[in-house]
Amino acid sequence: MNNIMIYIVIINIISLIIYGIDKLLAIKHLYRVSEIALITLSIIGGSIGSILGMIIFHHKTKKIKFLILNPLILIIQIIFLIIK
Repeated sequence: MNNIMIYIVIINIISLIIYGIDKLLAIKHLYRVSEIALITLSIIGGSIGSILGMIIFHHKTKKIKFLILNPLILIIQIIFLIIK
């Protein structure tokens, strides 16, 4: 497994975990992970983990920004990988 694949796996696991943590914090009405941090995780390669986090934890599923941006970022990343 090359370094890029290792990075992709790790960043997606981190992204999934952060979505789960943010959902737990939301339930407990505690200080939350910022939306920009969640979107940044997608941008830096964690888009699959972000989408899975939205589905598994039912988190940010009513926010249009996340419903549009996370899949769009994933599509752009796939296109980039195909072109590269």
